[in-house]
Amino acid sequence: MIEFSLDPQVNKTGDIWHICIEDLPRKNVLYGYRINGPQDWHQGHRFDYGNILIDPYAKLIEGSRVFGDASNKMSKFFGTYDFDCLPFDWGENYKLPNIPENEIVIYEMNVRAFTADESSELAPNISGSYLGVIEKIPHLLELGVNAVELLPVFEFDEMEFQRRPNPRDHLINTWGYSTINFFAPMSRYASNGGGPINASLEFKKMVKALHDAGIEVILDVVYNHTNEADDENPYTTSFRGIDNKVYYMVDLDNNARLLNFSGCGNTLNCNHPVVMELILESLRHWVFEYHVDGFRFDLASVLCRGPDGTQLSAPPLIKAIAKDSILSRCKIIAEPWDCGGLYLVGKFPNWDRWAEWNGIYRDDVRRFIKGDKGMKGSFATRIAGSADLYRVNKRRPCHSINFVIAHDGFTLSDLVSYNFKHNDANGEGGNDGTNDNFSWNCGFEGETADTNIKALRLRQMKNFHVALMISQGTPMMLMGDEYGHTRYGNNNSYGHDNALNHFQWGQLKDKKNNLFRFFSEMIKFRRSHHVLTRANFISKNEVTWHEDNWENYESRFLAFTLHEENGGDLYMGFNAHGDFVKVVIPSPPQRRQWYRVVDTNLESPSDFVAEGVSGVKETYNVAPYSCIILEAKP
Repeated sequence: MIEFSLDPQVNKTGDIWHICIEDLPRKNVLYGYRINGPQDWHQGHRFDYGNILIDPYAKLIEGSRVFGDASNKMSKFFGTYDFDCLPFDWGENYKLPNIPENEIVIYEMNVRAFTADESSELAPNISGSYLGVIEKIPHLLELGVNAVELLPVFEFDEMEFQRRPNPRDHLINTWGYSTINFFAPMSRYASNGGGPINASLEFKKMVKALHDAGIEVILDVVYNHTNEADDENPYTTSFRGIDNKVYYMVDLDNNARLLNFSGCGNTLNCNHPVVMELILESLRHWVFEYHVDGFRFDLASVLCRGPDGTQLSAPPLIKAIAKDSILSRCKIIAEPWDCGGLYLVGKFPNWDRWAEWNGIYRDDVRRFIKGDKGMKGSFATRIAGSADLYRVNKRRPCHSINFVIAHDGFTLSDLVSYNFKHNDANGEGGNDGTNDNFSWNCGFEGETADTNIKALRLRQMKNFHVALMISQGTPMMLMGDEYGHTRYGNNNSYGHDNALNHFQWGQLKDKKNNLFRFFSEMIKFRRSHHVLTRANFISKNEVTWHEDNWENYESRFLAFTLHEENGGDLYMGFNAHGDFVKVVIPSPPQRRQWYRVVDTNLESPSDFVAEGVSGVKETYNVAPYSCIILEAKP
């Protein structure tokens, strides 16, 4: 190891420290900084000359080579580089998918968990890697999605919980919401323990393969906090030791303690000019170097706070991202809340660019489908595009990211199988994970052999998927829901590198001709019907609501017709009652007749018939907890 002391008279220009070192190897050099400074804790300083710190702008990070390697759980992380590599060959005929926002169907997934399980039948050297994702692109195409939203792929330390004794020291951080560096791809997602240089190359190969398949790549990015934890148990790797007072929000009225709007011990000071420029440079790097198509910003309300944590009406960072020329082609999606109570669904500062995870959509759809009373009007508003939230200025339905299920919370199978969370395995005494799940176990808590309950649960999963896929806006589903993945009631499974999170390819095979088939057909149905993906909000002449008593608190049935300009109307009915509902079917357009496409009460393959089944009569008995779709055809 070689250390150089920098002289501010020689090695500093303005605020920039610099040094020229000749004859270094052109790659695989590990480097870091020691930084000293004021020791005034109450002023927000946390300098410690004993720490070797990661360069915040390092493009590659070297640490442990094998994911979850307990023997190296105390390993250090360093910046590194590769100036020998040739520019990546994206190919002569390569092009970005550039899918219009109103036409994408998002699949939220975790790179490692997608293929880490032995049921993936991939070679051990590529399972759980970027290359593993490439091997499973045929599954994505068969399912019908055209965008993947990857859980964090910036370098993180999955062993951070095991660095000291604590109630969570049995966990492995598999979700990755604990960023070490904002420029470097997660090195342990490289195949065969290949390290950071291979990780960078293989990430590009993955993006290229997905793009060649017509699938966009959206990254879940975490700029609201870092891995460096809190003042009680700090894990100093970079920012804290470089300039804590600049990089983090501190409470100068309370001994300069770190403010915690992230729920993870610290909050990045995103609207400070230095931090803002770091974030913008990071985003541009991922677009320019890795060709990603968009970003989903975790706890994005943090990005709307000033240095003291107060809400900003026009956050400079949010505006800069919206207006940046390099980012102009990207989808930008906010998770519009944080752990400090700043809930901005429908009110996120947007400059007509930002989309939002629509948490109100999730809650209203869950409540209606499970049969809560008084939800019919709200359900109609949500599936019609949430105009009450997004019909402002030039915003459009696609700015509502509609979802019923996401990585945090119940899986779809668990949503219909558990009334309560079961998080004991997380080591937090059941205090983690939300209690507001709006779930219904269909009559029994957890796994059961009761055929009636199992049939009802299957029906409900299909109902949720239909509601999601016929809604105006941008749908997002979770990896594994296409076969009914269960986490056995754990609604916060961030720390389990096992079957709780890993995609179970064997279970997919078992469900291929049932639940998976239904999911796939429904996604393709959405993508092939313009009336479900309108660029603008539905006008009065584009929909007929078959309802004359919106105020009926007891009513849990909703039917409506979406009108297509050439007569290809779609009739839909959702029955969240526990009894059959006999409905009068409206007359089809001239020279057309109704064909039944969907009835979730029927067994596969009758539950979805793409070409439709003729013979629909003037009335239809819609079964309890089921839905139907009829299509007008010649």
